Amino acid sequence: MKQRVGFALIRESLYRKLIKPSSAPPRHYCTSSANVPPTPPLPKVPHSSKKGRLLTGATIGLLIAGGAYASTVDEATFCGWLFSATKLVNPFFAFLDPEVAHRLAVSAAARGWVPREKRPDLPILGLDVWGRRFSNPVGLAAGFDKNAEAVEGLLGLGFGFVEVGSVTPIPQEGNPKPRIFRLPNEGALINRCGFNSEGIVAVAKRLGAQHGKRKLETSSTASPAGDEVKHGGKAGPGILGVNLGKNKTSEDAAADYVQGVHTLSQYADYLVINISSPNTPGLRQLQGRKQLKDLVKKVQAARDEMQWGEEGPPPLLVKIAPDLSQQDLEDIAAVALALRVDGLIISNTTIQRPDSVSQNPVAQETGGLSGKPLFNMSTNILKEMYILTKGRIPLIGCGGISSGEDAYKKIRAGATLVQLYTAFGYGGPALIPNIKAELAHCLEKDGYKSIHEAVGADCR
Repeated sequence: MKQRVGFALIRESLYRKLIKPSSAPPRHYCTSSANVPPTPPLPKVPHSSKKGRLLTGATIGLLIAGGAYASTVDEATFCGWLFSATKLVNPFFAFLDPEVAHRLAVSAAARGWVPREKRPDLPILGLDVWGRRFSNPVGLAAGFDKNAEAVEGLLGLGFGFVEVGSVTPIPQEGNPKPRIFRLPNEGALINRCGFNSEGIVAVAKRLGAQHGKRKLETSSTASPAGDEVKHGGKAGPGILGVNLGKNKTSEDAAADYVQGVHTLSQYADYLVINISSPNTPGLRQLQGRKQLKDLVKKVQAARDEMQWGEEGPPPLLVKIAPDLSQQDLEDIAAVALALRVDGLIISNTTIQRPDSVSQNPVAQETGGLSGKPLFNMSTNILKEMYILTKGRIPLIGCGGISSGEDAYKKIRAGATLVQLYTAFGYGGPALIPNIKAELAHCLEKDGYKSIHEAVGADCR
């Protein structure tokens, strides 16, 4: 009913503007022509002006027709139509430079020029992790919104959680352009961005403003007092992760991560130590047993020394690479269990070039490969890490997910949550509801009543 009234007001407003009576005094007509000056000839309307009027009229007609259509359908149907309509826009992005297209996509989400999911997630997709309620397990990986410009718009698309970053202490440009390369036939990307970041000060200001706004808007839907599981994040329904990186020229990696914790953890529902990007020299060396143990201890101490309220400090996760030996995996698992790391993200991009992309000339570009060719490799690492950690640590499966079935395979391999990025870049907003619907179907088909029941099913 509210929709119909709203569109009626829009139509009335347009009518008044278009058919508004002239403010000039009325003409007095008479039968005698003695005192009537000759009527000057009407000016010739330029052809371009006629085209403009036709375009304007057509646009207004579409608006009115769209309003009339929307007023006759329920909100869920209209919401689905909006998400499907984004498929018409996606092909145009393919004609743009990859980084320009990425920049436009982030700007659109930041300005609210993307559809907003109004349909509630299916109950089977909801789950509790780290004392928080996720409405669904499908998240957006770090790298898309590096500087936390579009958190609200991205969460509004229907993601269960969004991870921003990687954020470095000091602003840095990253590696020279071009640094992002498409492999569309393989559903893949190669990037060598190198932690391009506006820095923690700029991101903290942005997150602080968004945090206050979201908290104010959602204060009426806060979890009941005494509820052990908090519904959504600190500032609203969606969960926000902050991914921390180190500066390229920094000689003290731990100090960089500690600075990120001190500045950004107050806004984060979880924190990530990114030590697995292949585009920052020496970064992956931090995945060694001794280096990782020392780093995690320092970052945990920095987090725990801060003052926290009833909710306590945000969980601390580590993001690892897929290019690891069996010994590397065993060392990481041992450190994670010994230091009680809150979670692992598996995995980052790969420096390998699987057979499916090796013949593509673009595959020769230096950088990390993401997308469909990474799926099997990252899923195998995920499964192995689930076994090594004995299912005691929540794992986030990331790498090559482009469908609900892919997400389901990650969950069966040991993931509690999943993330996508490359497929979102190719498929756009319409991909998100499709993945969630297909994931729910896979769960129901196999007789599962929740995500938790399916986690690690292939490892039992």
